[in-house]
Amino acid sequence: RAMKLVSIPYQQIHKGSLILVNEKYPCFQSDVKELIAIEGIMLERRTAILLSKLMDEFEGWKYITAVSGWRSVSEQEEIYKNSILSNGEKFTEKYVAKPGHSEHQTGLAVDLGIRGVENDFIRPSFSDKGATQVFKSKAAEFGFIERYPKGKESVTKIAYEPWHFRYVGVPHAAIMKERHLTLEEYTEFIKQE
Repeated sequence: RAMKLVSIPYQQIHKGSLILVNEKYPCFQSDVKELIAIEGIMLERRTAILLSKLMDEFEGWKYITAVSGWRSVSEQEEIYKNSILSNGEKFTEKYVAKPGHSEHQTGLAVDLGIRGVENDFIRPSFSDKGATQVFKSKAAEFGFIERYPKGKESVTKIAYEPWHFRYVGVPHAAIMKERHLTLEEYTEFIKQE
């Protein structure tokens, strides 16, 4: 197949499923389109639909639960302040994004946990066996990546979080998985192509 060149207006660069939100790049609430409820959390519409399809593929909701989805700036502020009080600054810097810099504010990120166990809100249980392993193996087919993989902490500036998944779309997720790229690395990679 022939490739087609697509031009994107400059103001659209920081929108859509490849939006990079991290300590350097903030999220603006106006960027969130339509949110819908799924498993007791809110997600951006397309993200919620594809997460549902992924879970339907292997009856995932029997074994996996949604712990956190979209968050407002004020909710992120509250989580951040409470974590500093409860866990200290060092822990909070590793696991909780500063308000305005959380992917959860986009509606494209979801934290998942194992159903039937007590899940910590900041660090839910999500192992590499059983249904969670099936989820991870199928995630890229539906446009999801494990956002903060082990060994990439120096790139993402966030600790390893096997429970945090981000919708980036297809084929991006498959390319990122195949090449072991984080979203930070992938955005640089596609600039060079």
